[in-house]
Amino acid sequence: MTGNRILDAKIPGGPLADMWDKHMIDSPLVAPGGNRRKRTVIVVGTGLAGGGAAATMGELGYNVLNFCIQDTPRRAHSVAAQGGINASKNYQNDGDSVYRLFYDTIKGGDYRSREANTYRLAQLSMGIIDQSVAMGVPFAREYGGTLANRSFGGVQVSRTFYARGQTGQQLLLGVYSALVRQIDAGTVKMFPRHEMLDLVVVDGKARGIIARELTTGEIKRYEADAVVLATGGYSPVFYLSTNAVNSNATAAWRAHRRGALFSNPCYTQIHPTAVPQMGDYQSKLTLMSESLRNDGRVWVPKAPGDKRRPNDIPESERDYYLERRYPAFGNLVPRDIAARAAKVECDKGKSAYYSDQSVYLDFSEAIGRLGKDVVGDRYGNLFDMYNEIIGDNPYETPMMIYPAPHYTMGGLWVDYNLQSTIEGLFVTGEANFSDHGANRLGASALMQGLADGYFVTPRVVANYLANADLVNTSTDAEEFKAVENDVRGHFQRLLNIKGDRTVRDIHWELGRTMWDKVGMARNGEGLKEAIGKIGKLREEFWQNLKLTGNENDLNKQLEQANRLGDYLELGELMARDALMREESCGGHFREEHKTEDGEAKRDDANFTFVSAWEYTGENQEPVMHKEPLVFDNVELKTRSYK
Repeated sequence: MTGNRILDAKIPGGPLADMWDKHMIDSPLVAPGGNRRKRTVIVVGTGLAGGGAAATMGELGYNVLNFCIQDTPRRAHSVAAQGGINASKNYQNDGDSVYRLFYDTIKGGDYRSREANTYRLAQLSMGIIDQSVAMGVPFAREYGGTLANRSFGGVQVSRTFYARGQTGQQLLLGVYSALVRQIDAGTVKMFPRHEMLDLVVVDGKARGIIARELTTGEIKRYEADAVVLATGGYSPVFYLSTNAVNSNATAAWRAHRRGALFSNPCYTQIHPTAVPQMGDYQSKLTLMSESLRNDGRVWVPKAPGDKRRPNDIPESERDYYLERRYPAFGNLVPRDIAARAAKVECDKGKSAYYSDQSVYLDFSEAIGRLGKDVVGDRYGNLFDMYNEIIGDNPYETPMMIYPAPHYTMGGLWVDYNLQSTIEGLFVTGEANFSDHGANRLGASALMQGLADGYFVTPRVVANYLANADLVNTSTDAEEFKAVENDVRGHFQRLLNIKGDRTVRDIHWELGRTMWDKVGMARNGEGLKEAIGKIGKLREEFWQNLKLTGNENDLNKQLEQANRLGDYLELGELMARDALMREESCGGHFREEHKTEDGEAKRDDANFTFVSAWEYTGENQEPVMHKEPLVFDNVELKTRSYK
C-alpha cells in the first residue's frame, strides 16, 4: 500500500559545496556552561558513530547517557571493519578531490542516495583523518613518514587510510580514549550490558528509552531531551553474516514501531570477500578485508567441476573472471558486482575445491612482485586469521572466499539533520539510510560513522535543543510506565509459549529463506514465496517457541528470542520492499531486470526515490511513502566498470 505523506528532507538551499557550512551558520547554538549542562542526551551504541557522538557531546558540556550492549565500548562492532577509511586528501596526487569522492559514492550507490548528505560526508572526510591522527590512531605510513593510502573497490584513486588489517579496531580505540576521558570528567555516564528495548515518546517527541540490564534482567527507564540511535545494521536477519552474534536491529525496529519510518530495507550488501561457510553449526561468518583485492587476484578453474587443489591447476586453466569481465577496474570492482560475479561462476559449476560456493583469492603474483615481507606487512594479521580457520597458508596457497551478508544500506529514514520522523530521535551511522544508496563502497562505513559521530550529530542535536519546545517530564510519567508495561508484557508473552522449537532453529530457517529468496539475486516469484514463508514462520515462532529461565536474570535465550521476533517482521518488510522495487540497482538485483550481459538494469523513470515504510500494527500491511531523489549535480547514467 502506498501512502501520500510528504517527507521533508530539510535540505538547505544554495550550492552543494556550501550547504553544510551555511546550514551550521544558520542553525542556533546552545550556549556553553549551564545551558548545556541542563540538557541530557541519550546515545544508544558505542561504535564509531555512537561513541564519537557521546564523547564529543560530553566534551561540549552536555549530560550524556551512553548505552552499550557489550561489557565494554571496545567491543562495538566497528572493531571488525578491517580494511580502511576513505578521505579525499589526495596525498598521492592522483586526481582525488571532495567532488570525486562524492561522485564515486553516488555512483557506487547506483544513484539511489541523497546528494546533500553524500556530499557532506565527502566534505567531512578530511577532518576525520586529522582528528584521528591527533588522537594517536596508528595509520600506516610511507617510508618518509607521510600517511599511506591504498585503493578499494569501485574507485581509481588511492584514498583509503589504513592500519594493516585492523583499521576499525584502531579507530575504535581512538574513540574509546575520548569516551573514557569524558566518563572520568563526569559528562558521560556509561551503561554497559544494557540493551534498549523500546522508545518513549512524549508529546510527539522522543524523550527516553526503556532498557534491560542484561546481567540482572532488571528493566529500567531513562529520560532525556533527545535520543540518538547508533546501533548498526540488520544483516544478522540472514542468521549467518559477518556481523557479531550480538548485533541486532531491535532498537531501530522498536523506534520504527513507535512511528519512525524505515527506508530502503531491501538494500543489503553481500560482501564478496568472506571465508566460505564451513558447516551448518556456525553462528557467524568471518570477513576477509576487501583490501585484499588490491593485491589478490580472484579466479576459478576454467573447467566446471575441477576439484584439484589450486596449486595443481596451471595458469592456462584458470579464469580470472573479474579481470576478464571488467578490464578497467579488474579485481577492484565494487562489492555488489564482485559478489554477483562470484555467484555466476559458482552457478556454472566453476568453484574452489572445498565447496560449490567458494572461489580463489590468489597472492602469488603480488608476492613475486613485492616480496613476502611487503605483502605480510599489509595483510599479515588477515593471513594469520585465515590460516587459523582454514588451515591453509595464504602465502603459499590461494585463499578461498565467497560472498556473505555484511552491511545494510537501509535503515531508519532521516532528514539532512539526521532526525527521524519522530522529533528528537536522531539516527546515525549504519542505523540510518542516508549516505550509501543501493550499495556501499568499501572503506565508507568507518567514514560515515566518524563523520556522523564527531561532526554531524553534535551540531544537529544542538540545533534541535536550541529550538525544542519540550514539556516537563520524568521517568514517573504515564508514557514511561506504559512503554515499560509493553516491554514486560512482550517478555511474558515470549516466556508463556512453552513450545518445542529453539530460537536458533527458527532463526536458522528464517536465515536460509532470506539468503535463498532475498539474497544476492531475487525474483518476484521467490520474493512472494519468502513473504509467505516468513509469515508462517512468525506464526510458528509465537506458537511453538521453546525458552527456559525467566526475565529476572541473565537469560541469553530470552535476549535472542526478543531480537528474533523483530527480525521476523523486518525480514518480511525487506522482501516486500524488494518486491515493490521492479528494477535492479546496486545490491538489489532482480533477475527480471538485467541487461543482455547480465548487469543490473535500473529504472530511473519509476524508481528514483527513497522508500519509507510506515508501521501500521502487528500483522498489518505496512504503508510505503516516497521521498523523490533529485540529482542536480551528477548525471544519472548506467554504472559501468568495464
